[in-house]
Amino acid sequence: MTDLELNWTLNTPGLLLVAVGAIALLLVLIMKLRIHAFVALIVVSVVTAIATGIPAVGLVPTLMSGFSSTLGSVALLVGLGAMLGRMLEVSGGAEVLTNALIKTFGEKRAPLALSVASLMFGFPIFFDAGLVVMLPIIFTVARRLGGSLLTYAFPAAAAFSVMHIFVPPHPGPVAATGLLGADVGLVMVFGLLVAIPTWYLTGYLFGHFLGRRFNIPVPTILDAPADSIENKFRSAPKLGTIVFLLLLPLGLIFLNTGLNMLGTAGIVSLEDGWVQALRALGETPIALLITVLLAMWLLGWRQQKERSLVETVVDSALGPICSIILITGAGGMFGGVLRASGIGNAIAESLDAIGLPVIVAGFVIAAVVRLAQGSATVALTTAAALIQPVVLGNPDFNAVQTVAIVLSLAAGSVFAGHVNDSGFWLVSKFFGMDTKTTLKTWTVGQALIGVCGFVFSLAIYLVASTF
Repeated sequence: MTDLELNWTLNTPGLLLVAVGAIALLLVLIMKLRIHAFVALIVVSVVTAIATGIPAVGLVPTLMSGFSSTLGSVALLVGLGAMLGRMLEVSGGAEVLTNALIKTFGEKRAPLALSVASLMFGFPIFFDAGLVVMLPIIFTVARRLGGSLLTYAFPAAAAFSVMHIFVPPHPGPVAATGLLGADVGLVMVFGLLVAIPTWYLTGYLFGHFLGRRFNIPVPTILDAPADSIENKFRSAPKLGTIVFLLLLPLGLIFLNTGLNMLGTAGIVSLEDGWVQALRALGETPIALLITVLLAMWLLGWRQQKERSLVETVVDSALGPICSIILITGAGGMFGGVLRASGIGNAIAESLDAIGLPVIVAGFVIAAVVRLAQGSATVALTTAAALIQPVVLGNPDFNAVQTVAIVLSLAAGSVFAGHVNDSGFWLVSKFFGMDTKTTLKTWTVGQALIGVCGFVFSLAIYLVASTF
């Protein structure tokens, strides 16, 4: 055996120590030494992989696996979403929708209006795609009314977060529902009952508190320069056109998820050609691509704009987001290394042996795995797999109790997202916040979502146990 083939295995305390040390090192590199987050994440990923005994021959493949899998899910969505957002912003469409929202809800209720729209969009659309599409509207409202960006952006981002983690058809709750044998319809209903009050307490009210405490200016990342040729793209489109462009991806994605649910229920066959074709149209990247093409026509070509001008507008959306995409990918790389090292599984199995009540144990396992490796979906599915033997087919748990257990796992899986979570970096860079401020705002907010969601889930479980 050569030196390059040598590797070692750490026990659970050793793995936990490495995870804590890696996160501490990352914070020092970014916050104290001021090293760019992209570089710092790569350095810490390499060091963590070596420290946990990943073989030298597997080092680069492990790094690239986490990086590429994250980019595969994020880059297309963020890129297409940024193109759509830039056209809405530069054309004046964001301002048109802003005026309509303010006229309907009033200036004081503008953050509530943005959040309600985000809750609706968040039902079928993933967190990152929905947030990127809503950002130009959020930025325009924040500029119009003044005050900290967090007053408007944090409640909307929290709305996407709670819908993504608690409500099917998002992948985490769907996977846990299948593993524990819960009823997907009940998970959806009770997921909404947990998600909405959790959002109100930890997104809307806490977001207003953060807005008073942190004066975050509106970033210029989606803006065109004052003397830019892009300003010729402005046409003040009709409100109906903007609403259509925002609802189109929502409708297409909902078509996909609706057909999936009908297929699961046996109402339609997922093998039929027409079903597969409609499902393909509703895949998030395809839905956004269709919307971008229609936006190019409705906001550009139909308004007699030169094709070169339309090309300039959509191209200008990509430059500012390159850093965001790369940092998000590097965050996925770090989380991938932590998963490959076995840190999450080792900790979860140790906690599983403690003997807590299953609904509490599931929440704790999911929360610790989330803190250790970053991915909410991985944390949720890991915890569900570990408690599956106790829950699946157990007559001691009725249907609603099983649903409450699924939701408690979901609450744990969102707990305190931090530097090993790609979503953390997405929020940090798009909101124009440094790492320290993002930890004080977004990470604390995610922790509150986890705790609040667990409290509501536990209440459902206790009430259901009386029947």
